Amino acid sequence: MIQTKITEMFDIDYPIICGAMMWICKPTLCAAISNAGGMGNITAAIYKTEDEFRAALKETRTLTDKPFTVNITLLPSINIGPEHHKMYLRVCAEERVPALEISGAPIDKACGMEYIDMLKKAGVRLFHKVGSVRHALHAEKAGYDGIYAAGIEEGGHPLSDDVTTMLLTPRIVESVSIPVVTTGGIANGKTMAAALMLGADAVMMASRFMATQECEIHPKIKEELVKRQERDTTLICKSVNLQGRALINQTTQSVLDVEREGGGLEKIIPLITGDKCLRAWDTGDVNIAPMMVGQSIGLIHEVLSCKELIATMAAEAEAQIGRVTEKIRA
Repeated sequence: MIQTKITEMFDIDYPIICGAMMWICKPTLCAAISNAGGMGNITAAIYKTEDEFRAALKETRTLTDKPFTVNITLLPSINIGPEHHKMYLRVCAEERVPALEISGAPIDKACGMEYIDMLKKAGVRLFHKVGSVRHALHAEKAGYDGIYAAGIEEGGHPLSDDVTTMLLTPRIVESVSIPVVTTGGIANGKTMAAALMLGADAVMMASRFMATQECEIHPKIKEELVKRQERDTTLICKSVNLQGRALINQTTQSVLDVEREGGGLEKIIPLITGDKCLRAWDTGDVNIAPMMVGQSIGLIHEVLSCKELIATMAAEAEAQIGRVTEKIRA
């Protein structure tokens, strides 16, 4: 079994973590991943009130006694503002969640150092998702416990530095002394082995967990992910500094058309609202929303249970590392 700083830090079986997914990372999927030996994810922005958010954390704990992480994205949003961000952080401290995945601005800049102090006193491990060495260095200096090194291959909102996983992981590993988790392009044991060989202590993936039995999205979406290839994603919203990687479909084509014509955020927002994404997940219509997925969809070949996926990945990673070792010795 693969043991790393991350498995030791959280006492988990496998160094495999679920990344944030809007409308998807809820208690059922989160618990299934944690119960399978990885770390599930609760995405805070799904919950608009403190009561709803706290209830989701409590529900998760009724479904699993294993560690999980919570994503909080500290970026301006139509429905989620600074007071929401501070509420999420406070509740996580009060509920003593095991770990946070922070995206966007660092906590100290968005909310103040007092929030980092509050969370650390509560025993919450802080990880920041970054796309550059300079942001990783800032997170380490601010007191974070680890880094998510997010390559441009990832779905959702990769950072605008546009550095690939293959380069970003070793650059951050050599630049900080805290654990590094690779995200972007991870979907099977071979990519997991590659990340570990590059110096990562774990991998984070999101798109791959969409194609699991426990993921509560329409079966047609899962079928689409199995069918699509790595070339079937595109970067949108670069012109309005909100870069996102999404599946190529009618909506992303419309967004790119608006950008090509010089349209601003006010013309793009109606095309990418969260409500449209929720409808896509519920109805299975793959064209009505910008489905945020990464290039790793090219490695999704079947829908598995979380337990099957995680165990298979870990076994494949160990076997791949063994094969590489044998080649070097030969």
